[in-house]
Amino acid sequence: MSETQKIIGACVRLLREQQRFSQETLAAKAGISYQYLSGVETGKENFSIQVLESLAKALGLPIRALVIAAYDGAAGAQAPRLETRHFRPQAPLPEGLTLNQLEAAANLTQSIIHRINRNMILEVGQPLQSLIQGNNFSGLVSNIFSNSMDECSLYKHNHDQRYPDLMYKQGNTGAGVGLEVKTTINIGKGGESHNGHSGWHVIACYNFIGNGDIQFVHIMFAQLNGHQHTNPDWSYVGSKVNTDTGSRRTETYVTTLAGTTKLRDGSAYLDTDKVNFSRWRQARDGAIPPWSIFANNNPL
Repeated sequence: MSETQKIIGACVRLLREQQRFSQETLAAKAGISYQYLSGVETGKENFSIQVLESLAKALGLPIRALVIAAYDGAAGAQAPRLETRHFRPQAPLPEGLTLNQLEAAANLTQSIIHRINRNMILEVGQPLQSLIQGNNFSGLVSNIFSNSMDECSLYKHNHDQRYPDLMYKQGNTGAGVGLEVKTTINIGKGGESHNGHSGWHVIACYNFIGNGDIQFVHIMFAQLNGHQHTNPDWSYVGSKVNTDTGSRRTETYVTTLAGTTKLRDGSAYLDTDKVNFSRWRQARDGAIPPWSIFANNNPL
């Protein structure tokens, strides 16, 4: 029994239990016997790269993320992870995206920031966020989250144009569904964009925790009407000058209250232990959709 077998086996078991899979269920998804899986989890069975890839795929994450999580856990320095109970399966998602893929992408993002911070504290004695302006840090998190979505889902980097960030290609027709990605520390605030286009948007809101790591507490999705739509969900706020620094920010759109309400309605992940949404304002043309966090019959 090698140390590597024990470390990775223990991580497989932890991830399986977090997703509430029985050994029989995970073994069937990975194409192995549950007896063999039991041996892998206890470190008694050796495994090939192919078996590890099958297990990672069955758990809904890249093999790289599985190995990183295993060794971080063994070192006693685990990155934050989303809690399954805070996911809201009733919230509509863009076509081709699942909650398991979203969870894997968010956890991978948190893990990457965790590893950056671990090295930063070791080398310079400070976490990354203490050395970067807030908007630049959020931009970095957005890029990492977008890349993690590319790794963990069918939404891939859009290399053809700057907007949207990700595309889900449908068949061989060239058509697809776009997804624009933003992350922010301003929980529940809504969207901010340099273009205000129509289409699917995801806003992932995070908190900082004690060691400088981030933890996502609210992830919301919505199909928004662009600024040129007859009923736009974006409002132009122009290019403002920072009175403290004298610098001019780029052209910016922010979501109207109606657009922000669409996003809040579409909360796919909401940590109600950390987010109090009871006083958030709402504006919509019709009735509250049944999947909304504001629906009276909607358990959170």
